[in-house]
Amino acid sequence: MAQVAFIGLGKMGRPMATRLLQAGHQVQAFNRSRGPVDELAKLGAAPGASAAEAAGRAEVILTALPTAEAVARVYDELARSARAGQVYADHSTVSLELNRRCSAQLRERGAQFLDAPVSGGPAGAQAGTLTVMVGGDKAAFDSALPVFQAFGKNIRLCGGVGAGQAIKLVNQLLVGVHTAAIAEAAVLGAKLGADPKTVLDVIGTSFGGSTMMTRNLPRFISRDFSAATSVRLLLKDLGIIHDEAKGVQVPLLLGAVAEQRFLEAAARGLADQDMAVLVRLWEDASGVTVDRPASG
Repeated sequence: MAQVAFIGLGKMGRPMATRLLQAGHQVQAFNRSRGPVDELAKLGAAPGASAAEAAGRAEVILTALPTAEAVARVYDELARSARAGQVYADHSTVSLELNRRCSAQLRERGAQFLDAPVSGGPAGAQAGTLTVMVGGDKAAFDSALPVFQAFGKNIRLCGGVGAGQAIKLVNQLLVGVHTAAIAEAAVLGAKLGADPKTVLDVIGTSFGGSTMMTRNLPRFISRDFSAATSVRLLLKDLGIIHDEAKGVQVPLLLGAVAEQRFLEAAARGLADQDMAVLVRLWEDASGVTVDRPASG
């Protein structure tokens, strides 16, 4: 079993670190707010006084941080005390340039870096079924793989540093577009009198189905907009995606529409609700809710 440090115990980091403990790894934990560290300590983790202090006792250092600014700040700190033989993996969704900067900082100290963004949400982290998209050196990947297997099911080395992030950004573009698409389609169905549960059952096995449909439509029906993946988080990711697309001159027409809808939801005060709340934009405009079909 590995000596692992986990830095960033938010909605994704906490269940991922819990899975590591359950798999028998020794975990050093650090988070800017103390509460999540104390909770993880009850499960057997060793609290770290700082990110660098936690990392200093580990072979594999994992980070799951909410913003690019947090990633840059934490890796500036970590790079000052990194040592040869350590493998660092960042599970955050950030730009390819930032990943490469982190890699260069650590390489100067003889440590290795993997960009390893994940998909599957908090439920996937709890179940140990995350998709882990990894960029970096194969030897570093092989060293970290037993650690990733504690919380990941589909784990793939996608290429050099930045390659995992590129795949994640493609995924997040589709998440945003498909969330908007199923919201629009579900409201159309409800307005036409279609039972939303029948829509889910039938379209779920048809060409029009998608993971976002089977994920979001039950939330539309139950009116459960408690944040697993928030509007704010998707907006952050869509902003990164559009910056990257601009840099390589790829037009994102559907992505731009999705981003505007997420911006509208945020402007209405819905930023901290789940991305499924996007359906309310179409419901409000159409005078129907997806929990029931319109009366004929």
